[in-house]
Amino acid sequence: MSQIRIKEAAGYLGVSDDTLRRWIDNGALAASTDDAGRMVVDGSDLAHLARETALAREDALAPADPSTTASSARNRFVGLVTRVVSDPVMSQVELQCGPHRVVSLMSTEAVCDLGLVPGSVAVAVVKATTVIVETPKGQS
Repeated sequence: MSQIRIKEAAGYLGVSDDTLRRWIDNGALAASTDDAGRMVVDGSDLAHLARETALAREDALAPADPSTTASSARNRFVGLVTRVVSDPVMSQVELQCGPHRVVSLMSTEAVCDLGLVPGSVAVAVVKATTVIVETPKGQS
């Protein structure tokens, strides 16, 4: 079970710490205290709230990248796993990364090895050889 501090949880939803605390006070989200006495929320509850109420706002900021590894990939999206759909071979993993929903297809073995479950914090790293850009019809 992933426990996420209030400030980080608010960042994943694109709301202020105060807003998240009000939701906790109003019963929209349960909170507890960690071993250090800080208020935390369960990651799976947070993922459920994000998914069911479409809380990710367009002006949400993506959380800071926790990785200390150097990488040639510049497109890194830190977020909260909101859904995992698996069969015996393949899985679809959805992340809410600030205002962006990122979907990845990977082996179910990789999902298990990484411990990806709703409420997990993860980083989607994108390195593509092709990027397609489209514009509306009639725009010149």
